[in-house]
Amino acid sequence: MTTPNVVRMHDHDDIVIACRQLLSGTVLASEGVTVQGLIPAGHKVAVRAIAAGAPVRRYNQIIGFARQDIAPGQHVHTHNLAMGDFARDHAAGADVQATEYATDKASFDGIVRADGRVATRNYIGVLTSVNCSATVARAIADHFRRDIHPEALAPYPNIDGVVALTHGAGCATDSDGENLRVLRRTLAGYARHPNFAAVLVVGLGCETNQIDALLAEPGLGDLAAGPRFHSFNIQDTGGTTKTVARGVGVVQALLDDTNRITRQRVPARHLIVGLQCGGSDGYSGITANPALGAAVDLLVRHGGTAILSETPEIYGAEHLLTRRAISPAVAERLLARIRWWEDYCARNAGNLDNNPSAGNKAGGLTTILEKSLGAVAKSGTTNLVEVYEFAEAVRAQGLVFMDTPGYDPVSATGQVAGGANLICFTTGRGSAYGCAPSPSLKLSTNNALFARQAEDIDINCGDILDGASTVAQKGEAIFRLMLETASGRKTRSEEHGYGQNEFVPWALGAVM
Repeated sequence: MTTPNVVRMHDHDDIVIACRQLLSGTVLASEGVTVQGLIPAGHKVAVRAIAAGAPVRRYNQIIGFARQDIAPGQHVHTHNLAMGDFARDHAAGADVQATEYATDKASFDGIVRADGRVATRNYIGVLTSVNCSATVARAIADHFRRDIHPEALAPYPNIDGVVALTHGAGCATDSDGENLRVLRRTLAGYARHPNFAAVLVVGLGCETNQIDALLAEPGLGDLAAGPRFHSFNIQDTGGTTKTVARGVGVVQALLDDTNRITRQRVPARHLIVGLQCGGSDGYSGITANPALGAAVDLLVRHGGTAILSETPEIYGAEHLLTRRAISPAVAERLLARIRWWEDYCARNAGNLDNNPSAGNKAGGLTTILEKSLGAVAKSGTTNLVEVYEFAEAVRAQGLVFMDTPGYDPVSATGQVAGGANLICFTTGRGSAYGCAPSPSLKLSTNNALFARQAEDIDINCGDILDGASTVAQKGEAIFRLMLETASGRKTRSEEHGYGQNEFVPWALGAVM
């Protein structure tokens, strides 16, 4: 297959996307224009004259406004395209359609826990109430690291590992404030996550985030009364050395029961997939994101759940989601989160258009509007059934939205706390992200990235651009890889040992 010079997303678009670097004088026969100046791969080329102040469309949606007159064939980017205000038709529920559920349900080999929930991995977790106990928690987990002490877990092949998920918060914060509430909700979500067969929580003892208060979080009281939850403080135990030894002993005593699991065939409705995109580029909205969206449609039709997130990265495209909301109340919950972010940025002297990042811009993205329109493609086409706040437990089945920052480690942390047992992560610039205890699949947007960073990529979507595959075909391949991964197949990031350092709860409010 031969890659075309450019790709057009919609007949009404004012621009096309360069599929390779285009030199000045290149004739774009399909568009009837000649390139003026150098156009980097993934960047935009004007296909008609655009007057200063006029809207510029991609996906038949406004991605910004011309800063100056733009001639056909010219490069359209940050030098001549800017943000601007315009009305969006939120039309709650206007595009809702009945979901066509599959009759022959897909399945995977999952781990069924005693309470009926289904895991895709089998870890023991060491969590911390506060940053002050992070060193102890890591020392406990390091005792069982296969790369340092391979003998420790050698007799336990059914255990994926012992991981310490530490953070920088837990004290010097308002004891009744939002920051502590969100941290506790996040830790509680991880503690009760089905991918953890057992959990140990280590505290210091004098912190604001007391373990007893953490145990008051919904669902943790019953967990704490059972054999798979343990907790203690460094101050009560008698210091660092004694606490590490006690923690190692607790984990050691859990190994036999944790290893005593078998996988069994379960319906795909038990999959809860967090959707992420990081290091996006001009191809994200053409290849990997729509392909992931096609996989999400298949997942939903088989009864599963997908979590779209990163509220700052749907900004300007939220109307495409409200139109798919199953009720005005769901649409309003999404718009309420958008308003919260506008206020949050104003309070902190920020701007939602500070995103895209430098790497996004180098890859061809210009405004947050353009980035968001491509990011929303990850959600596919099915109805939006619910909206959740950060780290809330996801109960609904189908496509849902969780309010999170756009920063991938924080966003995915919220999704996993909400119950995601698999992450799918598209990238155009390159990512090596991992997310214990949930496996994370990487999808590349272009062939060049896959060739350069193949050891970090699980599936390449760049061949959509050159016609070797279609969005639908790639969506089917991604869905099948989801099922294989949920059945125990290791992801690239798991092979490299990613996952512990990427636990980043959302820090809100003042540190005092």
